[in-house]
Amino acid sequence: MNAPYLNPMPWRRFMDFISPSAERFAIIEELLKEAALEYKVLDVAGNRHIITTPNTSGHKYLNSPPPTILVAHYDRVEGSPGANDNSVGVFLLIETAIKFKKRKEMNWVVIFTDKEELKPGESLLAQGSYALAACLKTLKMENSKIFCFDACGNGDTLIISTTIEYLLKKDGASEKQLESVIELRNYALEVARNLGITKIFLAPTLFSDDVGFFRGGLAAQTITMLPSAESSKLLTELRRNQEFTEVLINAELRDLSISSLAIPNTWRSLNTPKDSHLRLTPRNFRTVVRFAEALCRG
Repeated sequence: MNAPYLNPMPWRRFMDFISPSAERFAIIEELLKEAALEYKVLDVAGNRHIITTPNTSGHKYLNSPPPTILVAHYDRVEGSPGANDNSVGVFLLIETAIKFKKRKEMNWVVIFTDKEELKPGESLLAQGSYALAACLKTLKMENSKIFCFDACGNGDTLIISTTIEYLLKKDGASEKQLESVIELRNYALEVARNLGITKIFLAPTLFSDDVGFFRGGLAAQTITMLPSAESSKLLTELRRNQEFTEVLINAELRDLSISSLAIPNTWRSLNTPKDSHLRLTPRNFRTVVRFAEALCRG
């Protein structure tokens, strides 16, 4: 995938990454080595997460302030190319890490997570991010701001997810839990507005690593993208139908093709053979990279 606004490295490996036989873990390692980015593999509960930092030696940079953590899962559903879910997220964060390294910035961590996708019948506690949360606490990252970039490859509108906020209110969570999630959401909104991003919506989204982190005791904010027409239709339905939020959040438990017609077409293609590079909009990738960079500077 070539475009003048993208760094040729890593994107020249994108088509390899979404091929059916791709060794996705190995490709990420190769790209990080080529970019001279320091990383470690965290093997947690049988899942391999890749953590990229300014300095992995003893995590000496983890003093004050705590680093902002940018997350993208690299696993995909079998039978799907996984172009939008979540290959683009991985490559956008590799490009972001390369920019950080060139500028010698220190207040960041990028994690490529394993086992975000669940098989039928698996509990949300089986997500890789659930066990990873405990590991991050041992690395003194429990006070970090965590942002999950998922399905950011199609569209021009930034969607800041309210799914965890909705679940917390529904479950009667403590004020402290709710405050931590709202703080992340408001911070993301402020950063986006300061960048001059005008197409921004708050909306519930499909589950991402945010749920696993939340169940593991860490607040996390999911970031995604949608075409403006789809996001407008989604917001209209959310305002019109109070029950639609529940339908949307539980959509992954059912067949998206027979769920509510208001579910965005971009999300209907996820986890299917339709999630190919042909549905991506590379002209909008730079917006996501700029946003990821700014989150770590705030």
